[in-house]
Amino acid sequence: METELQGQEKTGFTIDGRGCVKAVFGKIKATALNLAKKTKEVGQDDPRRIMHSLKVGLALTLVSFFYYVRPLYNGFGSSGMWAVMTVVVVFEFTVGATLSKSMNRGFATLLAGALGIGVNHLGGLVGEKGEPIILGLFVFVLAAASTYMRFFPHVKARYDYGVLIFILTFSLVSISGYRVEQIVELAHQRLSTILLGGAICIIISIFVCPVWAGQDLHNLVATNLDLLSNFLEGFGSEYFGVSRDGNSTMGPKEVKSFINGYKSVLNAKSTEESLANFAWWEPGHGSFLFCHPWKQYLDIGGLTRQCAYHIEALSAYLNSEIQAPLEFQRKIQEPCMKMSLESGKALKELALAIKTFAQPSSVDVHIESSKRAVDELKTVLEAVSRKEDDLLKMIPSLTVSSILADIVKCVEKIDESVHELSRQAQFKNAVVGTVSPDKPQLLRRGIVKPLNDGDGDGEHVIVMVHGTSSKTNQITVV
Repeated sequence: METELQGQEKTGFTIDGRGCVKAVFGKIKATALNLAKKTKEVGQDDPRRIMHSLKVGLALTLVSFFYYVRPLYNGFGSSGMWAVMTVVVVFEFTVGATLSKSMNRGFATLLAGALGIGVNHLGGLVGEKGEPIILGLFVFVLAAASTYMRFFPHVKARYDYGVLIFILTFSLVSISGYRVEQIVELAHQRLSTILLGGAICIIISIFVCPVWAGQDLHNLVATNLDLLSNFLEGFGSEYFGVSRDGNSTMGPKEVKSFINGYKSVLNAKSTEESLANFAWWEPGHGSFLFCHPWKQYLDIGGLTRQCAYHIEALSAYLNSEIQAPLEFQRKIQEPCMKMSLESGKALKELALAIKTFAQPSSVDVHIESSKRAVDELKTVLEAVSRKEDDLLKMIPSLTVSSILADIVKCVEKIDESVHELSRQAQFKNAVVGTVSPDKPQLLRRGIVKPLNDGDGDGEHVIVMVHGTSSKTNQITVV
């Protein structure tokens, strides 16, 4: 009996051990598959990330020759490691970010090195006892002043990294110069390697599959306008439960993709400001031959977020439990849907104009149409206010109407800002806008001139008027 129990215990331990091993290997396999999946998703989201990784590897390989090649190593010595550190620190994803860090590091190192050498020379003039006092005084004053300057908003946005490198380099040069001889030669070697490392980063960043921060800012602003337009084009039919052609779609409301798309616009301020700061450093490129109008993009982004805040307030009423009387909703349905739809179309046209670097053309038509809808809504509300039928239940619908009217004004401001951008960036000729399905498009515009200027016995003129009907109307002019 005891022998059987011992055998069962051994078998049980063996089975448990195998199970643990299988569980561990299964967990490792699942982790590896999950990592591979995430790696693939990161590359698919933005293939430029793969190229950026290869560019960093190329830059590090090039600067490593300061150690591999004997003539270069004899010229720079162990200071060649500063080139490697420079590449690791300053090579960023976009050209503007790389230029910002490289130039900040280069100029800060040059200025701090020169000041450090000068302070060491000044300390040597006052004697051995006074030298540490002079060095300590300069380190304190310049470090304190530079640190205080980092709190300035303009310096913080563009030169913070440079000020930090200035403090570090000046402290290292001035302090080490007290004990190290030939400080000028040491500073020259470090400065040379830093400048060479930064130059390699800049050249590879610009000429090997460049990623422009200005272009990313351009695309981001256009995409944000698109997201707002998608919401506005679908809001009217979703809120009133009808399709654009007037057919009822009442029933359980589904969460659609356009409803939450605008939320990313609310948090885009920091990204826009960062891209605009990097775009300021970039040279002329692509459609921006001389300068990038980054300030105007920030203005458009600010107005877009203002419109997004209105939309966020509007979205809270999609599933409101308090419903206005059906008769009142029918009265405001047409102007509200028109305001929402036309504002969405206007934003869509503005986004298209920015994407294609073309001047917006048909935006004014949609804006004027939305303004007329606001006037129609005012007329309806004035008529309803005289009756005063259960105003408490009407409050949500009245609020929606008011927010839509504010959105129309906001879209008008965005239109003005985009027109200013098209002037500064010298957009090309007007883009052909989309035509509303409920409005016919005139094939030709012009003035009908008479065939002859004689008496009224001339030939008949047939004017062809093309409309939405399949038949062609003929008007005979004698």
